[in-house]
Amino acid sequence: MAKDNSFDVVSEIDLQEVDNAINQAKKEITQRYDFKGSNAKLEMNSDETVEINAANEYQVGAVLDILQSKFVKRGLDIRSLSPGKVEPAAGGRYKQTLTIQSGIPKEKARDIVAHIKKMKIKVQAQIQDDQVRVTGKNRDDLQAVIAELKELDLDIPLQFINFRSA
Repeated sequence: MAKDNSFDVVSEIDLQEVDNAINQAKKEITQRYDFKGSNAKLEMNSDETVEINAANEYQVGAVLDILQSKFVKRGLDIRSLSPGKVEPAAGGRYKQTLTIQSGIPKEKARDIVAHIKKMKIKVQAQIQDDQVRVTGKNRDDLQAVIAELKELDLDIPLQFINFRSA
């Protein structure tokens, strides 16, 4: 009797690398001429959000661009940053809150499971908290599922971990 093989589909981000990217972006902001005297700020909050505060909407966008470039340089997926609306803040300034996506949201997990079922491959997919576990008898089937999910555009980064074959 063949044993089941499995893997987990997750969306994780290394918060230490996020912190490093934020610190690099802060350093660049202090050195750039177009930010002189503007007191533009970039802060990571304990609830895994990043706050941008700047003198005008253009600078908020520029700070976001800098942060995204630091993410890319550190090998982080910028899709794990979910930007909110640019809003007026105190003192005639502007702010934007970015949410760091960690884990697969329920509706995206349902999309992943539905997509796997549509493939008509002999595997089972089930949602477990903020990840999806895929199990099947045939290792090649699991690899086909991984290949298919890599092509899927879900606006969140996916990683495939804990590949177990019996």
